[in-house]
Amino acid sequence: MKDFSRLDRLIHDFVDKGSVPGCSVAVMQGDELIYHGEAGYANRETGKLIDVNSMFSQASTTKLFTYAIMGMLYEEGKFLFSDPLSDYLPEWKNTQKYVVMPNGAVETRPLEHPITIRNAVAMMCGMPYCMVPAMDPVTPTLAAMSKQIAELQKDGPSLLRDEVRVMANAPVMFEPGSHWQYGFGSEITGALVEEFTGKPLREVFRERVIEPLELEHTDTYVTDANREFVVTTYGKKGPGQFEPTEGYGWSDPATTPVGARPNLFTSSRDFAVFMQMLANGGTYKGRKFLGEGTVRMLHTSQLDEVSLKDFENDYLAGYGYGYGFRTLETQKYGHNGHLGCFGWTGGSGIWVEADPVAKCSIAYMHNMFPNEELYHHHRVRAVAYGCLL
Repeated sequence: MKDFSRLDRLIHDFVDKGSVPGCSVAVMQGDELIYHGEAGYANRETGKLIDVNSMFSQASTTKLFTYAIMGMLYEEGKFLFSDPLSDYLPEWKNTQKYVVMPNGAVETRPLEHPITIRNAVAMMCGMPYCMVPAMDPVTPTLAAMSKQIAELQKDGPSLLRDEVRVMANAPVMFEPGSHWQYGFGSEITGALVEEFTGKPLREVFRERVIEPLELEHTDTYVTDANREFVVTTYGKKGPGQFEPTEGYGWSDPATTPVGARPNLFTSSRDFAVFMQMLANGGTYKGRKFLGEGTVRMLHTSQLDEVSLKDFENDYLAGYGYGYGFRTLETQKYGHNGHLGCFGWTGGSGIWVEADPVAKCSIAYMHNMFPNEELYHHHRVRAVAYGCLL
């Protein structure tokens, strides 16, 4: 039996030192939950503590459901990654790019090659995030995207498919495939899932992942049925100083249409189950969700020497980036799991990773801005793998 006392001490130290308001971590191996720990508050104002069922706002880790489903659809022959995006989303047929001239002037020119599904899924299509209009856009692409989203959202939450449709009018930042740029590729991927299935993305989440994996504390809305489990998101003002904040996205089913961009709310235990299915090579408790080769394809890095420079920073050091998942390629920057560990992070404080060698998964969660991910996630990573391996 593995000893997780050091991991237990670590997460309680986070709370005791005022580093986070509360947190949760789950570790699985094979098909078994071998550790679950909680510390601190789900709601400081009411005194409600985090427990095994606490549901955290996921932000960008929501994407991992989308990418896993794309793997399923790939296995069903719905598309090839080399297919032009416009084969399925025709509004992207004539998308152009911005080019900075030697004199600093910016010109709009046709693309040399069409945007492919691979370009979108691997975040190499040249579009940054633009969930709401940017107050001070730093690139002409972001300025153009902000204009589109402002018009679309003037009457409230917009549909994912509409967002993807109007953004085709914004020229991209570079020739697709030549650089890595985190952002709108995930929304394009979600729209592709909707095109292939004929259903809103949040419904596909439920049918393909949430219900089959029996994720009882996972949803894309905050409802009367799950509200008691949802963790409050806090803004950190200083050590031990936290103020409630709105967090990410629209979550009220009364005001957010089913076709709007979904944001997951889930427990660390539930997300560990999803990641464990991937660590197992696409199976969980005898049920096959993906082929082992497809899982490996999803987290195989797509980055070359140029795009790797776009991707790397202190937090991501040692990883490459595949079809929505980062994957460990070297341990020289400080990672004590096996080469090939893969997962992602969520901007509100989420870190999830699967180890396909040891067949284990780890899910750590807090909901806080700034998330201070480098400090918390890398410590959890070091201690958890030390206990596991």
